[in-house]
Amino acid sequence: MTDMKLLPRRGRPPKVPRDNLDTRDALIRCGTEILTEQGFMATGIDGVLKKVGVPKGSFYHFFASKEDFGRAVMDNYAAYFDKKLKRWFLDESLTPLQRVLAFVEDAKAGMEKYHFKRGCLVGNLGQEVTILPDGFREHLDSTLLSWQQRLADCLALAQDSGELAKNADCTELAAYFWIGWEGAVLRARLVRSTAPLSTFISGFMAGLPR
Repeated sequence: MTDMKLLPRRGRPPKVPRDNLDTRDALIRCGTEILTEQGFMATGIDGVLKKVGVPKGSFYHFFASKEDFGRAVMDNYAAYFDKKLKRWFLDESLTPLQRVLAFVEDAKAGMEKYHFKRGCLVGNLGQEVTILPDGFREHLDSTLLSWQQRLADCLALAQDSGELAKNADCTELAAYFWIGWEGAVLRARLVRSTAPLSTFISGFMAGLPR
């Protein structure tokens, strides 16, 4: 009788256990998506686990509590959004004020892509600030201030290039922008249209001292 080589069994490949870091990242990404749609208090851990496909024990391996998870999600969103701001506000192929307009157009496309279900995570949590866990308010405020500084730096470049008056207060203008922007994003989700974003940026640009 001749020897026969064992052939590999056909069918689905065996499941490869997800790496610990991959699991943590997947939970944070999923949490970020859900919180941008419905906020912190309305988000249940079970829903996140079901969507990612991991058992509850895995969650508590990485996060001590829902609050701990929320902080990780806020950190992730802050890093993601800062990267977006740097991409637009430091784009040397555009003038400084064109960079601001490009950021707005990108935001419009993003809201349309997700059918206006997703907004700004910081803005969403800001609406819940009176019932959020301790420390969340400070985290949100710090994130907004970092965005404000990014825009203020971009507006300072606009001053240097002559697009913006030398006596303009870039810090104050940047603060005004983000206060109005969060309201415009909320209204855009409400009416399911980018029109509020267009209205806001038109008013902002028209009010800049030249």
